[in-house]
Amino acid sequence: QVQLVESGGGLVQAGGSLRLSCAASGRIFSILTMGWYRQAPGKSRELVATITRGGSINYADSVKGRFTISRDNSKNTVYLQMNSLKPEDTAVYYCNGNGEFLGNGYDNWGQGTQVTVSS
Repeated sequence: QVQLVESGGGLVQAGGSLRLSCAASGRIFSILTMGWYRQAPGKSRELVATITRGGSINYADSVKGRFTISRDNSKNTVYLQMNSLKPEDTAVYYCNGNGEFLGNGYDNWGQGTQVTVSS
């Protein structure tokens, strides 16, 4: 399994930018997909963006053209660059890593980082 630590959240005005980071440790080699999810108050957790081991990327329609997911393999870190932020992007953002080790799948989460976008 892997351990995930997010950073980079904060308060920003609408139209601004933030970059989230997710540092992974542990069985890095076993990770298949890493991604960002978010949960706003009173709502279910939803996918924001994912990136697979092979580099395939997927975005939620609501963030396409505004958010960019990327990774730095040398630092075992995945980033989420968020531009043109909107108040509706306000949520706790969670990093996720899933994979398989010795035939057992896993799905690990970070502790979350708060992003607040003021109007």
